[in-house]
Amino acid sequence: MTTKAVHLEPVSALSTEAFRLTLDRFVARRGLPSSIYSDCGTNFVGAARQLRQLVNHPDNRDQLSGHIACEWHFNPPGAPHFGGIWEAAVKSAKSLLLRAMNSQVWTLEEFTTVLCRVEAALNSRPLVPASSDPNDLECLTPGHFLVGYPLISIPDPMSTSAQTGLQTRWKLLQQSFQFFW
Repeated sequence: MTTKAVHLEPVSALSTEAFRLTLDRFVARRGLPSSIYSDCGTNFVGAARQLRQLVNHPDNRDQLSGHIACEWHFNPPGAPHFGGIWEAAVKSAKSLLLRAMNSQVWTLEEFTTVLCRVEAALNSRPLVPASSDPNDLECLTPGHFLVGYPLISIPDPMSTSAQTGLQTRWKLLQQSFQFFW
């Protein structure tokens, strides 16, 4: 079964090093994937080469070969349609991000929060009914396969008459989430 779960991560550059660090964060949270599919971006090609060199190095071969069994698949150059599945997810993420960002300038922490909320929305898409009972309205989502239960977010803080700058920013974030949710 394919779940099409999405993981979004902010990066500071489109370099091999930035991608390697991003991949390291992904693996720390989700585990090492058996396959990685990507286009032929220099950051992806460089990271694949470095990973292959690490595994094939004589000092590491015995130690790592059984632990790092990740196969990298690249689209042919100039053929983005080969990545239709993930390109559709990229399109959905971009659409939600544009609506959530709403021409605002966010801090890194706020932007990371927006990314996580967009990720949660995409991973809350219904896949199949959770049961055959017509009265059971719960559906299985990619989030169920990631964490074992539906994804939720922290409730909004209580509103007071004198709002601080932090509360104002929080409300602004919440309003932007309402655009795509």
